[in-house]
Amino acid sequence: MSDAIRLDIDDGVATLTLNRPDNRNALSAEMSSAIVDAVEEVEAHDDARCLVVEGKEGTFCAGGDVNAMVELMSGAAELHEAVERIQHETHRAVQRVAEFHLPTIAKVDGVAYGAGANLAIAADITLASDDAKLSFGFRQVGLAIDSGTSYLLPRQVGVSKAKELVFTGEMLDADEAAELGLFNHVYEEDFEEQAAAFVEPIADGPTVALRHSKKLIEQGMNASLKDALDNEAASQAAVFATEDHEEGANAFMEGRPPEFEGR
Repeated sequence: MSDAIRLDIDDGVATLTLNRPDNRNALSAEMSSAIVDAVEEVEAHDDARCLVVEGKEGTFCAGGDVNAMVELMSGAAELHEAVERIQHETHRAVQRVAEFHLPTIAKVDGVAYGAGANLAIAADITLASDDAKLSFGFRQVGLAIDSGTSYLLPRQVGVSKAKELVFTGEMLDADEAAELGLFNHVYEEDFEEQAAAFVEPIADGPTVALRHSKKLIEQGMNASLKDALDNEAASQAAVFATEDHEEGANAFMEGRPPEFEGR
């Protein structure tokens, strides 16, 4: 696996760290491809029960690798080909995180910009330090939005606010982003410890049930009530047979906390 990212799996938590702090963890084609490879590795790992995405050394992700594009501007054909490749890989990375079957948590410390902002909000839950900043500032480099902005952003903040953030390129501080629902929680101190405390019960949860619940919520966004109820019934029938449901039911009857194994 590329050294552009680091992947650690411990106690059910798969942590994917963007590992190019010298380049503010910008999404080069190499970095984006490595994210896809890492997510696929987590998917194949029996012990993984949730995915955490973070950036190294005080920056989450500065967006697309503009420096790499500038370096390739010597020839129009080469530039066009290079931009297409970078976009293709970046889009794959954001989509792979957004559609991952396990619960996903983004930890934003420092700047999440452009495609990096989309990578952050593509996660199911986004946690932030009070130093976090978020911007969909594609306009600042003369580009239209990409990497899923048109899909992800209006679903979280509404169409009118999404247009405002895109048209102005406004840099949101952590509290402003939280007020809009782009960050779930902002921690003013002990960010790593508090984020770990938030992630722990998700990693210790009934993984199969949470996986089904995640899929049901996503399906329900575009389903009729009848279809949503039918989907829920089908999932509940599958989850009912899991060891974690048996443990949960026994724990409830015995008045003790459940000890889920993710099966």
